[in-house]
Amino acid sequence: MFTMRPIGVIKSPYADTAQIPKGSGAQHTAEGVLEILPEFVPGLTDIEGFSHLFVIWVFDRAGKCELIGHPPTDDRPHGVFATRSSRRPNPIGLTVVRLLDRDGTRLRVCGVDMLDGTPILDIKPYLSGVPEDELCRGWLAEAEARIAG
Repeated sequence: MFTMRPIGVIKSPYADTAQIPKGSGAQHTAEGVLEILPEFVPGLTDIEGFSHLFVIWVFDRAGKCELIGHPPTDDRPHGVFATRSSRRPNPIGLTVVRLLDRDGTRLRVCGVDMLDGTPILDIKPYLSGVPEDELCRGWLAEAEARIAG
């Protein structure tokens, strides 16, 4: 076993999961604040140089794990590891946000899809070396094509 502790919390406009845009084509444009605990502020040194961040967080209000589920973008069942479901064996979330600015312990970001008060486990600069022509979107691409077609 291992133990993790939050480095901060997310301040977001979402009080309920029903408010968060979901499904194919969902636009995540909401702004929020990553409030970092004072003891971790030295770890924010030089973060302002990055346009986007990975935020690793906890689905602290998720239900029990479901290995097969029906995502909102498709009527077929899919394995939890092929979806962004909150009902995971380890309820960890990952979101890419745009860094708007920093004020001490607070990072103002755009693109939040988390509930207000969600614990943050880690922040990493967003770096992707996967060329667009090599990126595959699996069943999601098929579902999006059916919706568009």
